[in-house]
Amino acid sequence: MVTDQVRRVMLVDDDVRLLAQLSERLERDGFDVQPVRSGPEAISRFTAFAPDIVVLDLMMPGMDGEETAERLLRIADVPIIVLSAVTAGESKVKLIERYAEDYVTKPFDYAELRARIKRVAHRLGERVRERELRLGPDLTLVLQRREAWVLGRRIPLSPIEVRLLAALARDLGRVVRTDQLVARGWSEVDGADESFVWVSIRRLRQKIEPDPDHPRYLVTERGVGYRLIPAAA
Repeated sequence: MVTDQVRRVMLVDDDVRLLAQLSERLERDGFDVQPVRSGPEAISRFTAFAPDIVVLDLMMPGMDGEETAERLLRIADVPIIVLSAVTAGESKVKLIERYAEDYVTKPFDYAELRARIKRVAHRLGERVRERELRLGPDLTLVLQRREAWVLGRRIPLSPIEVRLLAALARDLGRVVRTDQLVARGWSEVDGADESFVWVSIRRLRQKIEPDPDHPRYLVTERGVGYRLIPAAA
């Protein structure tokens, strides 16, 4: 059954046979599917089709999947599932941190891909419902659009940063354990540990804190986890 959040899926892959087979199965399961064979074609058809999710091959001739993802996210905040034969852990982590909501390795089982699409849809529904989350006079989060406004400047946020902030914002002012943030951000990455959170939190502080070395919004509770707090708290 198609979820309320996800009905339109854009498939981007240069493998014509895979496109045809996957399109047929997704359509049979009730999705509206737009198959495209290249990054430029995905970009040209994106606005008219307005997909809820993009399933994107990483290794394509010409414009590769990483460049395609970057350019699509300039157009709109769309969840991207990478579908690729590249299995290297470092590449997977990089894509998930910068562009992708999920990563499925070829060859894959269709039921797994469908489950991943539903999981991404569930994540979207879990995001903070408020359109804007104002934490102080110099910081507003707009997670639905993957952006923060700092001193009147728009700062783009990566998918992993949005997932971490959403997890913290749902328990605003309360401590969220580090292991919970690992599970929230990197459930698809083998060997993910607390160091992944440390690195991402440091990057986030560089983006949203007036003084990253003395954070006022994204606070560490040593040995436990992190809190997201309004400036007045």
